Parts: sequence; C-alpha cells; structure tokens
Amino acid sequence: MAEPSRPPVARALNRPDREFDLQLRPGRFSDFVGQSRVRERLELMVEAARGRGDVLDHILLCGPPGLGKTTLAYILGEAMGVNVRASSGPVIDKPGDLAGLLTNLERGDILFIDEIHRMQKTVEEYLYSAMEDFVIDIMLDQGPHARSVRLNLQRFTLVGATTRSGLLTAPLRTRFGMTARLDYYGEDELAEILARSARILNVDLEPGGASEIARRARGTPRIANNLLRWVRDYAQVRAGNRITGEVADAALAMLNVDRRGLDEMDKRLLETLVRRFGGGPVGLNSLAVAVGEEPGTIEEVYEPYLIQEGYLQRTPQGRMATALGYEALGLPSPPRQGTLL
Repeated sequence: MAEPSRPPVARALNRPDREFDLQLRPGRFSDFVGQSRVRERLELMVEAARGRGDVLDHILLCGPPGLGKTTLAYILGEAMGVNVRASSGPVIDKPGDLAGLLTNLERGDILFIDEIHRMQKTVEEYLYSAMEDFVIDIMLDQGPHARSVRLNLQRFTLVGATTRSGLLTAPLRTRFGMTARLDYYGEDELAEILARSARILNVDLEPGGASEIARRARGTPRIANNLLRWVRDYAQVRAGNRITGEVADAALAMLNVDRRGLDEMDKRLLETLVRRFGGGPVGLNSLAVAVGEEPGTIEEVYEPYLIQEGYLQRTPQGRMATALGYEALGLPSPPRQGTLL
C-alpha cells in the first residue's frame, strides 16, 4: 500500500533527517509537555508496576498524527528500564513476522506497533493469545501434514498507536488495559515545546517568535518543530540567527502558512468547495477528484483540523464550508438555507 501523500507543509519540511526528530524527542516524563491527564495516568501505572516488580499492562494510544504517541512509548521504556522494539501495522503482514518480533522480546520489554489499525486481520488474531496468555500458536506446513507449534513468550507490554481507533476490532481493543487519547495542544504548550527545542538547537528564539510559530502549528508539536526548523533556516540567512515575531511571520508567509495555520492544500480544499461546489454539500470522492488528492488523505490528514477549527463540516449529504471557511478565504458567507430575506 502506497504511503499517503503528506501536506505541503510536511513535504516542504520533512527532509530525510531522522536525527533532528530524535534530538528533540523528550526522553522522560518530566520533559514531556502537555497531555497532563494522560501523562499522570501513565506515570502512575509505571510507579505501580515498578513497585510490584511487575510488567506494564498493554496500552493503546489514540489521536491525530504528531501529538507524541511514539514519544510516549519510548518514555515508558525509559521509565521502566526496558527495551522498546518498534514496528508498524502495515509492515507486519505475515504471522511469522509477528512471531519473530514477539520471540525476541525479553521480560518487560515494550513492543510498539504504530498504526496498529492497519495490521492484517489474520496477523491480528495471533496477538490475542500473545496479549492474554503470552503464547503464540504457529501453523507449520499445509494440508494433511499441517501441525501447530505453541511458542511461549516472555511477559511483555504491547503499546499500540492509532490515528483511527474506530477501525480497531473489538477483540483487540478490549485486550488493552488502558486506552489513552491524545488531544491537540494549546498555543501556550506549543510555545513551551518550541522554547525547549530552540535551546537544544541553540537557536535564539524570542517569545514573540515562539508565539507566532505556535499559532500556526495546528495544535501539533511535530508541525511546530518542523516549522521551527524552517524559520531557523530563514533567520540564519536573512535575520542574523535571531527569531522574532516579525522574522517568524515573514518566514512562514514565505512557506504559504497563514496566521490561521492554513496551508496551500487547506485553502485549495476550501476554495474548491466554495467556488466550484457553491459551498457544498459535496461528496468526498468528488472533492478529492477536484483538488487532485486521494480521498483517504483528505479524510485523515486535512479534514480533522479544518473540522475541529470550524472551517468545514461533514453532513449526511457531504462536505460543507462553514461561515468561518468563507471568512478564511475573505468571502462573505451566504445566507443559511431557509432563512427569510
């Protein structure tokens, strides 16, 4: 399955520089900003498990991309003093792949599976006994010579991450001891994250610059750090390595990210919806064809932010632009249907 295309901002910023992300990733709960309720529950689980000398229960982390699900998995490993082995749901496409991962785990280790909702159902079923009884039954050969071999596993913790928890099957979802949902961050929290990242990167970031970047980061730390990297480059070349509010504004305007955090594709979606379809309602497939993007990408990448911020709404008839959507394009909103003139 081809990887869904990234938003323009992500395409412009996500260079093949994994060290950048690892450098900024918090390694302890004390360094993790935001998600206070989730963090408190996880810290309590860790403290209780360590006090009993036990293994952490299985944990499911839900929420939009870029909010810290992977980071929390590695923080849990650090807090428990165990290894974290990471994989992704689409990669584990055969039971033998899963068996290889599970049999290499030591007691207490964490198996982190990102996008767990995209795991093959035939593979997922092998997880049931692994999560509950710490055994896995593998079928060898086929036909009359087929036989089942039971492999005993060390007690481990499965940390699953998903952006679409509704796609998880009930048998898998109920086997997690705790489900935690991560929400979008506020501007103050993002500014705090940016200040920490700037210290690590040795960047002179003023509070006004941090606020300007945080305002346009769509409530997502990953986007905030990516924008910081772009603004750092801009400041290095054109502003003497100092990021003020004015410098951040100029740098992000050059990237076509407006003060609302809307990028080129966001505006193209709204403009297409308003100018070509009269504001809607219009079906997802028709909208996707009109903007030249995959329906799944629109639904998973762009729509959540536009809907949460009130620029777009889903109705049984299709997608519709709201009054805020018209305002974002600098257009007067049409009168509501059924309104007396």
